[in-house]
Amino acid sequence: MKIHEYQGKAILKEYGVPVPRGIVARTPDEAEAAAKELGTDVVVVKAQIHAGGRGKGGGVKLAKSPAEAREIAAAMLGMTLITHQTGPEGRVVKTLLVEEGLPIDKEFYLGITLDRVTGRNVFMASQAGGMDIEKVAEETPELILKETIDPSVGLRGFQARKLAFGLGIPNDLINQAAKFMLSLYEAYEKTDASLVEINPFLLTKDNRLIALDAKVNFDDNAMFRHKDYADLRDLNEEEPLEIEASKHDLSYIKLDGNIGCMVNGAGLAMATMDIIKLAGGEPANFLDVGGGASQERVEQAFKILLADKNVKAVLINIFGGIVRCDMVANGVVAAYKNLGMSIPIVARLEGTNVEEGRRVLAESGINIQTGYGMRDAAEKVVAAAA
Repeated sequence: MKIHEYQGKAILKEYGVPVPRGIVARTPDEAEAAAKELGTDVVVVKAQIHAGGRGKGGGVKLAKSPAEAREIAAAMLGMTLITHQTGPEGRVVKTLLVEEGLPIDKEFYLGITLDRVTGRNVFMASQAGGMDIEKVAEETPELILKETIDPSVGLRGFQARKLAFGLGIPNDLINQAAKFMLSLYEAYEKTDASLVEINPFLLTKDNRLIALDAKVNFDDNAMFRHKDYADLRDLNEEEPLEIEASKHDLSYIKLDGNIGCMVNGAGLAMATMDIIKLAGGEPANFLDVGGGASQERVEQAFKILLADKNVKAVLINIFGGIVRCDMVANGVVAAYKNLGMSIPIVARLEGTNVEEGRRVLAESGINIQTGYGMRDAAEKVVAAAA
């Protein structure tokens, strides 16, 4: 679950992380009033969308007066902001954050996330603040400092100070920097975040350390512990089909291809997308119906797949472990008939009751082919989509 910068900063502030003074604005008049209330010579008007690279796309601008803040807000609100993270379709700007201007001395990067190699959280820091950290990691990985965190004790003071020294923070600010990092980690842990990123982490000319930006993502699986965060979700920033899928406990991510994928299990979903690519096709989505692939869930999954007009064929790839292949097959047949489907389907079933499942499909009278193995299924669905 992603949230906006202004929401992330409000949460970080609760844990003692210093952030700039800022006011949310949704109209030009509100932006002007915010600039007046902040009372600084310069304010920063920031578009609030769930994507990085806003500055390069024209979504972050300086205003030297309340009137200029109003003018910028009028142009920014309603614009379609395109960045390297939004894709060519961009995002429509509906909310702004008006912040006090600060005297910038140096910019750094801080980030916390799960390192899937070690299975532990990792605290990252870099002198390359204000830059795309992915680009830094690719081109100059030596600029990224890392401290792996023992989950039994959390981030230790010596680790925070080590990172601060590594960044080149002035000696008289090392303790301040360490306190900042410890507070940031506390926020990460207690909110069940999957990512907290401060880019840039700012050193001002008057020797303050401040989170000039904040990106906070929560672990969806832990949101039952944080019901108060539900209101932070902005559905305007999410793909409508992904929202619909979440209502039925389906994991769905829209992609750019024309072959729909219905699978049970995230690992199988990724393998299915890979083998479609190897066969010369392009997956249209990641759709995981989970372990309980009942008739109802299969039908809902088909509704979501068919709502994407780019889908020209569907590959069903099910491994019957807990779920039975015959139950899935019955669900496919029922969904096909109930929804009046006509697009070609290729089904690859393996596992519990697989022979019965194949028999159900073969005798159904619907436009469906059986895939014997993943390669065979992928080649058949790519041919069908063409």
